[in-house]
Amino acid sequence: MKSAFLHGELNEEVYVEQPPGYEKKGREQMVYKLNKALYGLKQAPRTWYSQIESYFATQNFKKCPYEHTLFIKTGGGGNILVVCLYIDDLIFTENDASMFDELI
Repeated sequence: MKSAFLHGELNEEVYVEQPPGYEKKGREQMVYKLNKALYGLKQAPRTWYSQIESYFATQNFKKCPYEHTLFIKTGGGGNILVVCLYIDDLIFTENDASMFDELI
């Protein structure tokens, strides 16, 4: 998760100015078109959340209707895995280590 906000897929075209000190001579007015999200980009958290939410849906997690960053997966025998997103971190708890191993 260390690069969660980096390399995220963008669903829109995003352009950024050349950073100070890295302008190309003679092309200072040019901008860069981003192919992936950058840390600090306002779209980065939304992109990250969309990707992780899609992944959890494919892994049979249910999203809590009251807390949209809380995902719960139940297994046989009363086993449960709870994952909560906090910015770009995952916090989890479980009562069956094999469910966590499967998530990893």
